[in-house]
Amino acid sequence: MKALPIAILALSAAIPGVAQTSGPPSKADDAEYVKKAAFKIDSYVAGWYRTKKLPVPEVTDDATFLRRAFMVAIGRIPTAEEARFFLEIDEEGKRIQLVDYLLNTKGYSSHMTNWAFDLLRVTDSKAGFRGSFEPYRDWVRRAMEDNMRWDDFTHSLLAAEGNAWDPETASVGYYLRDQGMPLDNLANTTRVFLGSRMECAQCHDDPFGDTERHDFYELAAFTNGMSQGNRNLMRKIWDEVRADDKRRTIDYSVAEVLWDDVYGMSVKGGGSGRIKLPSDYQYRDGQPGELIGARTPFGKTVRMSDRDDANDGREKLADWVTSRTGEQYPSVIANRMWARVMGRGVYEPIDEFVTARDTHLPALMTYLTQLMVDLDYDLKGFQKILLNTKTFQFVPNPEPSKVLTGDDFHGRQLARLSSEQIWDSLITLASGDPDKKPRRSMDNRVHVRGKPVLVGQTDMKKLSEQALALKTESEVRAFYNKLLADVKKGGNGGKGSSDMMMGAKIQRYGRNAQVRASELPSPAPRDHLLYLFGQSDREVVEGSSAEPNVGQVLSLMNGFVQEQLVNNRDAHLYKSLEGASSDEEKIRRLYIAILNRPPSEDEMGWMLDEVKVSGRSAYPNIVSALVMSSEFLFLQ
Repeated sequence: MKALPIAILALSAAIPGVAQTSGPPSKADDAEYVKKAAFKIDSYVAGWYRTKKLPVPEVTDDATFLRRAFMVAIGRIPTAEEARFFLEIDEEGKRIQLVDYLLNTKGYSSHMTNWAFDLLRVTDSKAGFRGSFEPYRDWVRRAMEDNMRWDDFTHSLLAAEGNAWDPETASVGYYLRDQGMPLDNLANTTRVFLGSRMECAQCHDDPFGDTERHDFYELAAFTNGMSQGNRNLMRKIWDEVRADDKRRTIDYSVAEVLWDDVYGMSVKGGGSGRIKLPSDYQYRDGQPGELIGARTPFGKTVRMSDRDDANDGREKLADWVTSRTGEQYPSVIANRMWARVMGRGVYEPIDEFVTARDTHLPALMTYLTQLMVDLDYDLKGFQKILLNTKTFQFVPNPEPSKVLTGDDFHGRQLARLSSEQIWDSLITLASGDPDKKPRRSMDNRVHVRGKPVLVGQTDMKKLSEQALALKTESEVRAFYNKLLADVKKGGNGGKGSSDMMMGAKIQRYGRNAQVRASELPSPAPRDHLLYLFGQSDREVVEGSSAEPNVGQVLSLMNGFVQEQLVNNRDAHLYKSLEGASSDEEKIRRLYIAILNRPPSEDEMGWMLDEVKVSGRSAYPNIVSALVMSSEFLFLQ
């Protein structure tokens, strides 16, 4: 039967999970623009090879490209059906079509969500914080699904103010994540968005850089003065219900909703623009307790007065980061995306900015930086161009770099998959395309003592809007008394025992659900496969690890692989054997399903010998051997 082109398959039910993602029009939607930009990048790389007198690597085969493109673009291996469709097509433009297909699946935004969670340390909860990060988590995921431009994304985080339960202002979770630690939050901001490591300057002048402690506090002044709504208006009520004899009453539980889930999840104050130097300040350029005005340390200078409080410091900070730092802001995100696609940044570490002229490929880095600006910070469009380069398609090379810089593009270096890529690939083998499953949805019901109440009457967004609009203590007390009466009248739980909210089903997934890593608790529990394989605990920026350990081997041998793949005859990968008329064809299909390539002649012989010896039990043995192989766990 003649195979259909990928472009047709993407519109049919043959390969499910395709959903055009939203977002504004992009230059990367123009195929000719993408082609020219990709060629330009390849020209810079080829020119560098010539200057180093190194041969340009060959383009890799279809099977390697297939697996590489899936892993990089959507974070999982192809299903057996997707792999067979691509490998059986004899069409010149199929690689371009595959990239288009992948970037328009739900898998793309899922994989980008994992990246954003790791970068921003997004968690479901935090010790000492009773409120929920659910709205913030949902905001970040929606931003990735909508392909929000990176400068808009950055600005929304840094200038965020308002109610966390409102989808439009849920980005305040960026500051709530570091509540009580504004200086740490600022250090993370400069590291993530500007590639500037300023954390040392919180306590002293940086001995390894140019940042002085005074510089850091001038920058911190932009964000100083944030508070949690009008929480002070509820202080008396909160003190009353916290008495020992009231902690177990419904009065306390309802007050807890307002104190923690409403006022505790709001951000008020746009940034005063001035701050006091700490009591232990030790340098001659300032005195302990001295009030100083905001000032940016590099780029185009932005200042604020030290005489009066303002309310737009964070807006000014966001504008400065995204549009007044010269090449630094676009260079850092361009280099992050280059590392994401190519496996390594043009400069390393990727969170320590290097000017283009000081990299070993100045012309390339200059072009990538300008390309990011020309694309209006469209991360999907930028990655689309990189995925269409010949540089991305270079043959894998297990040998170490031939140059001192460590990055000569001489074939893609081998790298172990991230924990999320491993998990998402395993569930693809176990249950098929994971992007067909419903996404986790946000639960914005009002919960008292762990049970939803007043369902159909109000929700956290409405409740928060009403409470945060109150101006006096008496108004807050009246609001609290009415809420308490409504909860008592409706009963604890009441209609809220249902999982329906005004007709919409709330989709939740437990830790063992066979769904994408982006849908599971963040971070995963410590005994989960994701954690064992190095998922970040979300305590530090990009805290994931690819280091091997014994626990990983035991997890594969005795855990998910054995239970859900090897010994599970209903696993999706075994369905790929249906209709196979010979042992050779069954072996071939298992190789394509797991390693995304057909077996070599020697491998076929070994596996046929296993079938002769073990009969039907040979196939689970083959599955076990392939899944636990280095080839499955590494990206070429």
